[in-house]
Order: sequence, then structure tokens, then C-alpha cells
Amino acid sequence: MKHLKKTIAAAALLPSVAMAHPGHEAGTVMAGIAHPLSGADHILAMVAIGLMAVQLGGRALWAVPAGFVGSMLVGATMGAHGVPFFSVEPLILASIIVLGAIVALSARLPVAALVPMVALFGMAHGWAHGAEGPAHGMAAYFAGFTLATAGLHVAGMVFGRVIHRFALRGLGVATAAAGLALAFAG
Repeated sequence: MKHLKKTIAAAALLPSVAMAHPGHEAGTVMAGIAHPLSGADHILAMVAIGLMAVQLGGRALWAVPAGFVGSMLVGATMGAHGVPFFSVEPLILASIIVLGAIVALSARLPVAALVPMVALFGMAHGWAHGAEGPAHGMAAYFAGFTLATAGLHVAGMVFGRVIHRFALRGLGVATAAAGLALAFAG
């Protein structure tokens, strides 16, 4: 929990660091794990997915995170192969703000509406992972960031189950605010 607080603070105070993902030259599982964990933008969005899934419950508990991970892999493949994907950074920032706002407002959107939105956000995050990935060892790198992403979703789900509903909404506000800070920090 201390790390999440530090990550949120870093996102608000050091947005240029949050958007940088250095040091993923090697195509290893560890390099793949490091990528989503090295940027507050990815951490905030992926934990928010888990928080939102818990808040919605039912089918959304697994459909929303699975939709994100599946589309993230599609986006990563596109990024790794140089397929253009316009507005990646704005979509990543929007994912933080929108997902945080959904949690903050306890919005009860239908899963049929959430999954395509989450898929678009997942593709943007994935594209960044793939485009910034290594030239060799892509399978190991992909496995690593997939594990890290699923782990962040589960962390959000566990955290969401543990904390009180008011605190969950507060985390949504904090996530959306951190996304706005990243957007305006330029």
C-alpha cells in the first residue's frame, strides 16, 4: 500500500518520470515485468481496472480485466511491428482519468459498454509496451508485461475488496486527479 501512495505522489509531482519507461533493452520476462511497473501511468490505469472490476462485481469481475489484457496483447503486437496507433499517449492519460472517475462515481455502466472502452485503453497501453520493447526476445518480454498487468489488476481487486466503499471512491478521485496532473504537466 505504501508503494501505491508513493506512485500516486510521483505521478502528481514528477509526470515526466511517470511517462518514461527506460531500461527495457533486454527481451526477458523481468524486462517485461519492469515495463508496466516503471510508469505511474500504467500502474494507475491497471490498478483502477481491478478496483472498477470489484466495484461492479458479477461478470465484470473477470470480463473487464480479461478484456484489458487481451486487447493489450493485440496493441503490443501492433506496437512491436510498427503498426501506427494514433493518440496513444492521450488515450493512456484518458484511461487513468476515465477509469478513476468511474470508480470515484461508482458508475454502474453495463459490461457491454465497458469492455470495448477498456479494450481501447488496453490496446493503447499495449501499443506502448510493444513499441518500447526489445528487438529480440519478444515472447519473454510479452509474458512479463502480461504477468505484471494481471498482477496489477489483481492488486486492485484485492485492495478494492479490503477497503471501505468510501475509500474506494476516494481512490478513484485520486486516480483521476493523478491522470489530470500527468495530462497538464506536458
